[in-house]
Amino acid sequence: MVLLQQMMVLFLIMMVGFLCRRIGLINAEGSRILSAIVVNVANPACILSSVINTESTVPGSDLALTFGLAIGTYAVLLLLAEIVPGVLRIPKEKRGVYKVMVVFSNIGFMGFPLLSAMYGNEAVLYAAIFTLPYNLLIYTYGISMLEGNKEEKTEKKFPLKKILNIGVVACIIAIILYFVRPTVPIFLEDAIDRLGSLTAPLSMLVIGDAMANMRLKELFADKKLMLFTAIKLLLLPIIGMAFINQLGLSPMLTGVCLVMLATPVGSMTAMLAAGSGENAAIASKGVAVTTLFSVVTMPIVSMISGV
Repeated sequence: MVLLQQMMVLFLIMMVGFLCRRIGLINAEGSRILSAIVVNVANPACILSSVINTESTVPGSDLALTFGLAIGTYAVLLLLAEIVPGVLRIPKEKRGVYKVMVVFSNIGFMGFPLLSAMYGNEAVLYAAIFTLPYNLLIYTYGISMLEGNKEEKTEKKFPLKKILNIGVVACIIAIILYFVRPTVPIFLEDAIDRLGSLTAPLSMLVIGDAMANMRLKELFADKKLMLFTAIKLLLLPIIGMAFINQLGLSPMLTGVCLVMLATPVGSMTAMLAAGSGENAAIASKGVAVTTLFSVVTMPIVSMISGV
């Protein structure tokens, strides 16, 4: 199974990051720099390389359909975010962080590398569409939920600069390039392609490094978090794919939907929760636990869904 093979590859690279942190080859500052390179250089390059000088077979109607699927997916996830914490009987003061973990998955650090390896760069263009509503929601809804328990909220302006980050700008440029089809010099195309290829290894090194700071016994001792992990990684994507399979989508677009739904909790959740006390600890544990189990659960979801 292609997905299982790719998950094992990513897991091995993740373990290299884990070991590098444990033996001191990567420290906190090094991890921060690697994350910045992935977010600001590798991921945007990966998105752009999906459309530069390629004879893409993705019709414009499919891109519009993908955007509709992205909007519909997040609308359903926002609804489920109001239900899941209540079902798990999460205390009121912790529900905000669980809501955010329901909605936001690791589509950048894990989704893009997986899709690129499974289907090629063309699939990344589909996945890039999902990042547009993702960024809008995570800097509005996400921050609101994570700060929801503070007695006093500082009044903040609409975070336009954060929403229009380099990843979103790369998505918009990629869509423009797709329709305009300019001829890009070969040397520039090759440079962008090589930078984009850094996304998978660097992303997994960063995730492995983050796990090295976690105590595994503490992660697995949280029964509600473990139950949440089963819902996030198995129940929701399996049900979601049952509906998506009825839409008659192309195999590639169906695979993109699978990866978007079945990836673990997004690392941005922990980053935004940093400094918010207990919420930060829950978010960090959620990212770590779901990432570990996703190596097994994603192939299971793929097998059940027939993707």
